[in-house]
Amino acid sequence: MRDRGWGRALFMASDSALVIPEEMVHYGVTKTALLGVSRGFAKAMAGTGVTVNAVIAGPTHTEGVEDFVHALVGDELPWDRAQAEFMKRYRPASLIQRLIEPDEIAAMVVYLSSDHASATTGGALRVDGGYVDNIVP
Repeated sequence: MRDRGWGRALFMASDSALVIPEEMVHYGVTKTALLGVSRGFAKAMAGTGVTVNAVIAGPTHTEGVEDFVHALVGDELPWDRAQAEFMKRYRPASLIQRLIEPDEIAAMVVYLSSDHASATTGGALRVDGGYVDNIVP
């Protein structure tokens, strides 16, 4: 496999690239652009052994997102209730109805960075908790 070259390039996109939230239009636009850049780079790397993919991450549990959630639903709620209220009001299409943990996204990144992903290229792979309401991106 490596005799023709080898490499991995990954872009971190977001569900916001496909379902642009009204409270984060600026963010969604930049993530949509990443999908186009990723696909274009994959085409440029055709036949080289270098794969290029994008990861479409869904609403992810980070410290910054906790602050964002509390700003939207109120600081007075304990975290579990604030998260549930945020998902209900702002991300009702999520099939898992919770924020995604970073290690759940990392598992996809590990796969795409590995030898096992040698035939996975030009894709936008979702780790979005079923938030994006279509079968393929």
